[in-house]
Amino acid sequence: MKRGFQIVSKYKNQGIKLPKRATQNSAGYDFASAVDMTLPSIWKLNFLKVLWAIHHQDQLTDDQITAAKKVLKPYLIPTGIKAYMQPNEVLIIANRSSNPLKRGMILPNGIGVIDSDYYNNPSNEGEIFVQMVNFGIRDRKIHKGDRIGQGIFMPYLIADHEIKPKAKRQSGFGSTGK
Repeated sequence: MKRGFQIVSKYKNQGIKLPKRATQNSAGYDFASAVDMTLPSIWKLNFLKVLWAIHHQDQLTDDQITAAKKVLKPYLIPTGIKAYMQPNEVLIIANRSSNPLKRGMILPNGIGVIDSDYYNNPSNEGEIFVQMVNFGIRDRKIHKGDRIGQGIFMPYLIADHEIKPKAKRQSGFGSTGK
């Protein structure tokens, strides 16, 4: 097995489809949502109040800052998919070009990086989630099967004289920064 996709065990028999390329020359494999969900618009709740305060250079309270952070927090859209690859490869998760233009949806981190040792990690089996923020005016309904991102397998290089990390991945999403 060199590289590919599998369905995470909790989504077996739930109609999840493996990512696929749309055309012969597509670089990216389309990832779809594994669930129905709503991606709320950032323009709701207390976000506008915070923007108003910032614009008028008012002092923000801790409660206002906390409320703004909750509104701007990215949502994780589950895909029900895990990816296996060679140790010198990475799966880059990128936005679909139509998402910002037609749906107001962006990846707040620019790209997602799925390391080869994320596959089958003990925390979440290596399930891939796509981070999204909706900057559109209205909430965005995401339906199971809607294409939300694309994955591109790529080789990577390491620096000369690198001291190899001894740590072994024990956890899932965002765990290596701890």
